[in-house]
Amino acid sequence: MRPYDAFLLISFGGPEAEDDVIPFLENVTRGRGIPRERLAEVGEHYFLFGGVSPINGQCRDLLASIRADFTEHDVDLPVYWGNRFWAPMLTDTVRKMAEDGVRRAVALSTSAYSNYSSHRAYLDDIERARAEVGPGAPEIELIRPFFDHPGFIGPLVDHTVQALERLPEEKRAGARLLFSAHSVPIAMADASGAPEQGYGAGGAYVAQLEEAARLVAERVGGEHRYDLVYQSRSGPPSQPWLEPDINDRLEELAEEGTEAVVVVPYGFVSDHMEVKYDLDNEARETAEKLGLAFERALSPGTHPAFVRMVRELVAERAQGAERVGLGTLPGCPEGSADCCAQR
Repeated sequence: MRPYDAFLLISFGGPEAEDDVIPFLENVTRGRGIPRERLAEVGEHYFLFGGVSPINGQCRDLLASIRADFTEHDVDLPVYWGNRFWAPMLTDTVRKMAEDGVRRAVALSTSAYSNYSSHRAYLDDIERARAEVGPGAPEIELIRPFFDHPGFIGPLVDHTVQALERLPEEKRAGARLLFSAHSVPIAMADASGAPEQGYGAGGAYVAQLEEAARLVAERVGGEHRYDLVYQSRSGPPSQPWLEPDINDRLEELAEEGTEAVVVVPYGFVSDHMEVKYDLDNEARETAEKLGLAFERALSPGTHPAFVRMVRELVAERAQGAERVGLGTLPGCPEGSADCCAQR
């Protein structure tokens, strides 16, 4: 018996028109008591782009690439897509899957790391959607975080090299790499990962970010100094969040004599709004003000290695399912890692 009869991509979602912006932000912040004035302030980021977040279009592109790759490699799984906060909503997608007769699906979230907001929340949303659909809802198994998978690291390496090559030639050798990820409350980061794994300060989230940065920097050549930086903080000033903020670190680097930086948005799988605004807009403006040459690497997006990784992770998860009597998918790799090691 084949272990899965569908593949599901789960993403954050984003507005696709100006009228969508505030309702979308209300979905994201529901229950948190965020003032409407703050929502309007954040909404201005979207209005700069006509109210359209890039993320849904990027998901459509990724889905098209996954379907083509599945077809080429004889992976006979229909592909579905559901978002956490905007259409297509996850609950609606799970309902459609049930109507189509799907009984067990393998899902991938557009987030590579272990943390509540980047992994656990997706598991919670899956269970919430299944509960809303009712007894006919399919079982849905979420693929592990993939922060160190070659299909994630490889595209980041390629895109970092390309960004370095866009710098003025005389400034490339001394360019600093800034690996940027979404900041979260320190307490949330500390709680990420299983306690018995003993990650310490920053939990699994920071440990995985450190490892991914090391892997990319090493494969770029190893001669560039690098820093982990954070972006997109949204909490109250009284609550400690992961630091340094990318803009603060840019100011420090300028004072230290750095002349050029390449920002690597390795906390994200696509160039969505937080990349387009927080990095391409705010961080670039900071760098220009400081006289720093600035380039931003692309995220993995639809890089062929990233698309191939999706198929490999589906096969890996299926191999784990086989060990408990659920069968296998065509093309399961030999000796792949335990797919349930990260939750």
